[in-house]
Amino acid sequence: MQGLSSYLIAFFVTLISVMFYMPAARRIGLLDTPGERKHHDGSIPLIGGIAMFTGLLFAIVSLPVPIDGYLPLIAGVAIMMVMGVTDDLRDLSARVRFFAQVIAALLMIYWGDIMLLSVGSAFYSEVVDLGMWAIPFTVFAVVGVVNATNMTDGVDGLAGSMALVILSAFAVIAAATGLHNDLMVLLVVIATILAFLLFNFPIPGRAQAKIFMGDGGSMFLGFVIAWYGVSLTQGEDAAISPTTALWVIGLSILDTIAIMTRRVLRGRSPFSPDREHFHHILQVAGFSKTMVVVIMMMLSALLAAIGLFGELLDVPEYVMFYGYVMLLGLYFWGVMHAWKVMKLIKKMGGVIKS
Repeated sequence: MQGLSSYLIAFFVTLISVMFYMPAARRIGLLDTPGERKHHDGSIPLIGGIAMFTGLLFAIVSLPVPIDGYLPLIAGVAIMMVMGVTDDLRDLSARVRFFAQVIAALLMIYWGDIMLLSVGSAFYSEVVDLGMWAIPFTVFAVVGVVNATNMTDGVDGLAGSMALVILSAFAVIAAATGLHNDLMVLLVVIATILAFLLFNFPIPGRAQAKIFMGDGGSMFLGFVIAWYGVSLTQGEDAAISPTTALWVIGLSILDTIAIMTRRVLRGRSPFSPDREHFHHILQVAGFSKTMVVVIMMMLSALLAAIGLFGELLDVPEYVMFYGYVMLLGLYFWGVMHAWKVMKLIKKMGGVIKS
């Protein structure tokens, strides 16, 4: 298997990095401490993102691919990491984090030459080119995906597992369309996530995660997802349509749009914290952390599969897009009636257990 040694490097360097960074994190205070919204016991090192980034750096230079084309990706990830770790240490304002995300998006556009030039035929049968709106729309999309990924980081193992599903779907697309270089880079990132999840996934019998990925890790993964969500959908040789990418990233975007809209309608900032995400509803309904992550992974995989089968069967893009919009409407109704949904899920869970 081409690149196998690089995948092993990514995995084991991430593992070793975790061991190395854990005591350093305790010395400098790079820790997540319990509070009003954080119910874990003790202080947990926020070094998962740094460890994955270290594994990525060591592995990507060993890949048998031209590195020049991926320098903008690495640079964007580095910006996310620096800003995320600084935020974990000093609690930066949303405005500063937003600025860093915009800079990373602009690097992707102007250095990586990757941007959303078209949204395909998402709205009707004609292709919609973005023209002068291409750059601002791309920045909006990148910032949106990065923050959507960050918002999934609310249960042990969830953000990493969701990213694993999404990037695995992109890897399948890259393999099926002959994008071998992209496939190898995606597999390297996947290897780092797998190593991280050994310390973070809610294994039955383990009270809580040994480490968290921190904002640096969630923004790192969010930027990689955004990069491939754009790069695989643009140009004459696009691997998939933009609407298919929307389905692949699907659940994270659904949850983010619904939650932020709910906050605004209730007179709060869209960035204000709460515990009203779908994974929180599942927890209140009585599911364990492990089951919450498994359910979210299955739902994410289901949405990705719907998108991929729609692409494979040549379902019109506008049909797939409006189908997603309808799903968003249903999801938003569920968020607005969270207690009803929670009771229904609890009742269904009781039926399944019996």
